[in-house]
Amino acid sequence: MPQTFHRDRTTWLAYLSLAFYGYYLNILGPITPFLKTELQLTYTVSSFHFTAFAMGILMVGLIGHLLIQYIGQSRALWLGLFGMSLSAVILSFGTSPIITIGASFLMGLIGSLILAIVPAALSDQHGEARAVALSEANIVASLFATSAPLLVGWFAHSIGNWHWALGIMAPMSILMFMIFGKESSSVATDINVEAAPTDRGLPALYWIYWVALMLGVSVEFCMVFWSANYLEQALGMIKADAAQAVSLFLFAMILGRILGGRLVQQFSTRGVVTTAILIAAMGFITFWSATNTILALSGLFITGLGVANLYPLILSLAISTARGKTVQAGARATLASGTAILALPLVLGRLADSVGIRLAFAVILLLLISIFLLHQFAPGISLAQRSVSQ
Repeated sequence: MPQTFHRDRTTWLAYLSLAFYGYYLNILGPITPFLKTELQLTYTVSSFHFTAFAMGILMVGLIGHLLIQYIGQSRALWLGLFGMSLSAVILSFGTSPIITIGASFLMGLIGSLILAIVPAALSDQHGEARAVALSEANIVASLFATSAPLLVGWFAHSIGNWHWALGIMAPMSILMFMIFGKESSSVATDINVEAAPTDRGLPALYWIYWVALMLGVSVEFCMVFWSANYLEQALGMIKADAAQAVSLFLFAMILGRILGGRLVQQFSTRGVVTTAILIAAMGFITFWSATNTILALSGLFITGLGVANLYPLILSLAISTARGKTVQAGARATLASGTAILALPLVLGRLADSVGIRLAFAVILLLLISIFLLHQFAPGISLAQRSVSQ
């Protein structure tokens, strides 16, 4: 690790804020089978929870910087944290799809202020060590995300009420404010002085990575949102057990990101990304082709190992091309995440209604192939840009 890398209280605030966001983002998949049963929803209507959340992310990516500049980054961060807590409580008590889908939208809209702030903040603070900071932030986020399906399954088994998994984390925003409230004023203050995205656009190479980032997020959240349903419907697992099994994927992402954080200190980020894509593809083929639970769960774990580093490392590659426009690059990366969560889980849900969930999962393999091709194509764009500039 670079000697200049230092984790101060502001860094830890950024890490924990992203972790809080990750917990609630990743809880939507495990609770979907329960919502589908309780509210008597189709796969397509169930997927509207993901769609609504993603629409909120997209709105933040488009206009969130205006709100952040108006109220300041510190207030925007706490608005995101407190707003996500309140939205989760509303979702927990929702008795109709209108309420639960609306609460999901609010979680995405208000909570994604966190997603817009944290990557740019860490990139500005740690500079060339941004890949390490982003990897570590996503490791902490993965720890929280892994606990989400475990708590859903545990509460469903122990007290017969999965709703507690939504509410138990809500007070964390208050606890964080009590501990880190004074440090929040120093989080990524550069956003208020960086030019708005009306000047020169981001380079073409950035947009190549942007598309790859969008597809990588699509793979991650298709797996998180639908793997519990897949295990239940295609392999006959009990609903609560299928929900808990998602933790295998998320736990593998923790291990993958720990390994990825070490590997990028010894090898090129591009090389690590290529390896990650191949591991994810191998794991997914195992998961998708399995006819017994043990083999499927093994494939799910291997898939998580590979998928783990797609988001943080492709994001690091994208921001490194931004020529200092980290906030603009971060905001556009938020759009990539929102677009992915908006489109692909909905597509997979509609395909599952039409052709069955097993065949619908072929979409994920196509996504991984596309990421690989884009990643291999990126160096050619970089060379072409250098030739033009010369």
